[in-house]
Amino acid sequence: MVKSITSFSRSGLLDWLMQRVSAVLLGSYVIFMLAYFLFNADISYQEWRGLFSNFWFKIYTLSILLALVGHIWVGMWTVATDYVKNAWARFLVLAVIALANFIYFVIGFSAVWGA
Repeated sequence: MVKSITSFSRSGLLDWLMQRVSAVLLGSYVIFMLAYFLFNADISYQEWRGLFSNFWFKIYTLSILLALVGHIWVGMWTVATDYVKNAWARFLVLAVIALANFIYFVIGFSAVWGA
C-alpha cells in the first residue's frame, strides 16, 4: 500500500466518495447540456452567452470544473500509485497531472468568469 501525501485525502473512503460524488455532478452537467442543445437546436451566440452570463450557471459551471479537477486527480492518483512503481517516476507523473489540472482550472475559470 502506498502511503503518500499526494493523495486527495488521508482516507481511501473519502477518495472513493469524492470520485462518486464528482461523477454524479459531471453526469448532471452533461445531461443538462444535452437537454439544452436538444431543446435549443438553433442556438445563437447571444443565447449561448446569455446562458453563461447567468450568475447561478457560472457557479454551477465552476462547481463542475472543481468536480472535474478532483475527479481527475483521484482517478489518476489511483492509477499512478497502482502502476507506476518507481517513486521518482510516480512523482513526475503526478506533478505533470497536477500541473495539467491547474492549467485546466485556470483556463476554465477565465473562460467562465472572463470577459
